[in-house]
Amino acid sequence: MIVTYTQDDGTAERMDTDDLSALEAAAIEEAMDDVPWRAIEARLQAQDPTALRAIVWAFRRREQSGLKFADVDVPGWRRRLKARLTRDEIADALTNIMTEALSKSEDSMIDAVTPHLRKLADDPAEVDAALDELGKGHLTRHAKESAA
Repeated sequence: MIVTYTQDDGTAERMDTDDLSALEAAAIEEAMDDVPWRAIEARLQAQDPTALRAIVWAFRRREQSGLKFADVDVPGWRRRLKARLTRDEIADALTNIMTEALSKSEDSMIDAVTPHLRKLADDPAEVDAALDELGKGHLTRHAKESAA
């Protein structure tokens, strides 16, 4: 997952959770009162301010080793902090959905989730690319035709 922190001057700092070490991820879990990493990822997708702040904290600690979680604040966090899905995360989500959809022989589940994935994606075009890779590119074309 990519967390972006937009500074006052408009520049955006990008922090990729894939770049966290296991110790950094464990420190985030502990700082958030022993919330498991899977739940932290879900909270990031929901744009939870504590989870977003925890990612900023972990990256800041690389340069400021004594930085305490409680001391990290982001004024205007709603407009400054955003969590977005990476291409691999989009592909994983679509694969899981497709597996379930195929067992029921329907595309409606994929149709229902793709707008949400586009909203969360770091690059919304990656959702269409992932659908193409899964052999479901026709769903992308159908959505575009419906919107026109």
